[in-house]
Amino acid sequence: MIDELVRILDDRNVEWELYWERGRGGSFRIERERLERSQRKFYSGMGLRIGYRGRLGFSYITGLNHDRETLEEFVERTIKLARVSEVPFVGFPTPKKPPSVGGLYDRKIDEMPFDESYGLAGEFSKLMRELKGEATLSGSLAFGVNEFGVLNSNGVELESRSTGMSVSVYAVLGRGTGSYYQSYRSLQDVGELEVAVREALRDAELSAGAKPLGGHSGEVLFEPEAFRAVLGIFLENIFGDSVYRGRSRFSSPGETVASDRLTLLDDATLEGGSGSYPFDGEGVPAERTPLVENGTLKSFLLDFTYASFLGMESTGNAVRDFRTTPHIGTSNLVVEPGEDDLGDFEGIVVKDVFGEHTANPVSGDFSLTVGLGYVVRNGEVRPFRDNMIVGNVFDLLNSIGAVGKSVVRRGSFLSPRVLVSARIV
Repeated sequence: MIDELVRILDDRNVEWELYWERGRGGSFRIERERLERSQRKFYSGMGLRIGYRGRLGFSYITGLNHDRETLEEFVERTIKLARVSEVPFVGFPTPKKPPSVGGLYDRKIDEMPFDESYGLAGEFSKLMRELKGEATLSGSLAFGVNEFGVLNSNGVELESRSTGMSVSVYAVLGRGTGSYYQSYRSLQDVGELEVAVREALRDAELSAGAKPLGGHSGEVLFEPEAFRAVLGIFLENIFGDSVYRGRSRFSSPGETVASDRLTLLDDATLEGGSGSYPFDGEGVPAERTPLVENGTLKSFLLDFTYASFLGMESTGNAVRDFRTTPHIGTSNLVVEPGEDDLGDFEGIVVKDVFGEHTANPVSGDFSLTVGLGYVVRNGEVRPFRDNMIVGNVFDLLNSIGAVGKSVVRRGSFLSPRVLVSARIV
């Protein structure tokens, strides 16, 4: 059917791009250590972009099996949308060979019967009951298989497939809470599920005994989860659309944006990475893109359109599904490890914060609530929460005094511990 659609498009005097995908998934919801809900989902469809006289039209259709009449109507509808569109059209990418990115597909997930995945979810709920103690546990388990491809009138013709598995746990113990999330490309055994439960329980236990901390100004060690929230505020400034529209603090690479201890990458080529892919939603090859190198801004995150507007090359960061046009996003965000051993750090540690969506990314000012932190003194751990970390993200990144050796992965974010100067109220 896709070949038929391509023939129809080639008969029109237009430039075009077709993005198709199909997939399936199974998800399981656990409430109070009991498997309460299971769901199977199947999806497929095509998104079509057409360039016509400098304007861009887009529409999509669900399913991958249609007769010629339906396909012709689909094409004509998209051309009509292009004729009345106010979205400028700058062209589509030309063919380039994508890298070979390993570890994105696991046959075990693809061929796993639904009954088997249901059984693993049952083992997960049983494990929760065995380990819960006085806590109450909820969580989820999900599996997915996805196939997708990009074709365009310039000769791009690519397709790929991937698998995924994710696990989450949420623990409540008195007034304390703890959570854990992780995603994978391959099937994990019960041992990994046990890690998830124990991590959530540990945080809930700390949280249950936590009290607000007195004021502090000085060294604070950020765990990866907390540092990710801070980086999220900064990242808004290096998305190509923000730069083009004047919503960024920066106008060109080369500026000093952080301490020389910080090196930050976006790496879509990471083997087995949760955010990895061989090519992006426009067919641009995946890249390992240095964003900040020893404190210096090296690149923006770009798709083909905004790279064209800015006179730059796409970094392969166009994210989409068949129902949407491409937008700029991250793949795997990697904070490079440093040379500091922060595993036995004593002082104030912040594990989790929230409220970053309220920050002003251009000014950098933020006020984040501490979900969980702890003070380590002489080997003793005293937890705290409900304080605020206030400050400016650019000042904080410039204050980085040490970056740990050991990297922790949470989904598509990889980072060691990072020591900064911060103010807690």
